[in-house]
Amino acid sequence: MFTTRSILGTTACFLFLVFPACSQNDNVDEFVKTEMVKRKIPGISIAIVKNGEILKAKGYGLANVEWNAPATTETVYQSGSVGKQFTATLVMMLVEQGKMELEDPIIKYIPDAPDSWKGITIRHLITHTSGISSKFDEQIDLHRDYTENELTKLIAGNPLDFQPGERMSYSNAGYVMLGIIIQKATNRFYGDLLQEKIFKPLGMSTTRIISELDIIPNRAAGYFLLQGQLKNQGWVSPSLNSTADGNLNLTVLDLAKWDAALYTDKLLKRSHLDEMWTPVKLANGRTEPYGFGWSLGNVNGHRVIEHGGAWQGFTAQISRYVDDKLTVIVLANLARAGTSEIANGIASFEIPELTSKMRKETAIDPKIFDAYVGDYEIEPGVILNFSRKGDKLYGWFPNLPQMEVFPESETTFFIKEPSAQFTFIKDATGKVDRVILHMRGDREAKKVR
Repeated sequence: MFTTRSILGTTACFLFLVFPACSQNDNVDEFVKTEMVKRKIPGISIAIVKNGEILKAKGYGLANVEWNAPATTETVYQSGSVGKQFTATLVMMLVEQGKMELEDPIIKYIPDAPDSWKGITIRHLITHTSGISSKFDEQIDLHRDYTENELTKLIAGNPLDFQPGERMSYSNAGYVMLGIIIQKATNRFYGDLLQEKIFKPLGMSTTRIISELDIIPNRAAGYFLLQGQLKNQGWVSPSLNSTADGNLNLTVLDLAKWDAALYTDKLLKRSHLDEMWTPVKLANGRTEPYGFGWSLGNVNGHRVIEHGGAWQGFTAQISRYVDDKLTVIVLANLARAGTSEIANGIASFEIPELTSKMRKETAIDPKIFDAYVGDYEIEPGVILNFSRKGDKLYGWFPNLPQMEVFPESETTFFIKEPSAQFTFIKDATGKVDRVILHMRGDREAKKVR
């Protein structure tokens, strides 16, 4: 939610699908177990789906450490921002039903919105191009319950980061507003509509809005690492665990059913699905590799439609290599578990050409880090900070804790979760004057001090 979010599972099968033998079973098992040890992940569940059949579904490790409960394919996890694709799909279903339009200004549903919001449309919210400030993530009190009006007032209290359509900037607040607008357009809670229009028709029996009040069988516990030690996730108020930016409980088997439906017209017309997977076009004509709740990419000639999530001690990834009809789902009960890299590693057993996407740390002289230390402004008032601690380089990025930045070479570095790469650039005198962030496109940040 207010950072991103997650999920998990053991071997089981759909009533309507068969598990064929997976030629890479042993290799996948060894890879996943190695990653779990390296990243200190308590539990993981995966599903590998190809041509409409589950090649492999399995859980590894523990869903609950205190109870020594194993992770299985029936284990229920949190979706994090993987939930955004369901919100986006619901919006498109309402568009098909004539209950809203993508070009509707949001003031149609929120008439008391500030004047600066007059140019924001539903399309802007769904593609993260509204300009609504990301400061909301820092201002929210996770232990307090909010009404929809209070959330709207808090989000609207910040000036826009940019004019609508001017650029793309990932916005949890924008998807919170989509949930509120769905409520106003239909007089129904968006979570109830998801159940009625998506989860029940597809047989996604475990998928639902997060609720601590309800009894949910096989629910996993979420964890994070503090100085290398495993800790329980923090508590979040019920109202903030039911917003539309990513607050679902689900399993890998339910996500496999979801994936299968996306190859059909059960939910939406093909033209609308294709629109959801089309790069957003900005006002200046440039495009960004993001659609409606999905990140879009091409890895060595293989088109991928994917999204990750991280929230409350969970991390999730669904990666759909659509031309190869291959989907990999990875759900883990640890914050910053690196599920996007794990999913790519699993996919590479079926598509060897993907291997080059796996980033590998290279040993370099730590003295080189000194040239990169400083503040880099990526947007007005938005700073990326790099600092050296001993023989390691660390980065601080908006809405994320400080994390280690690993070298691939003397000029290129990466962080593991969320997956991103950095290239430092020198000016004519040999001094580092900017850094390029490679994440959903390339963005340049100039060194300011």
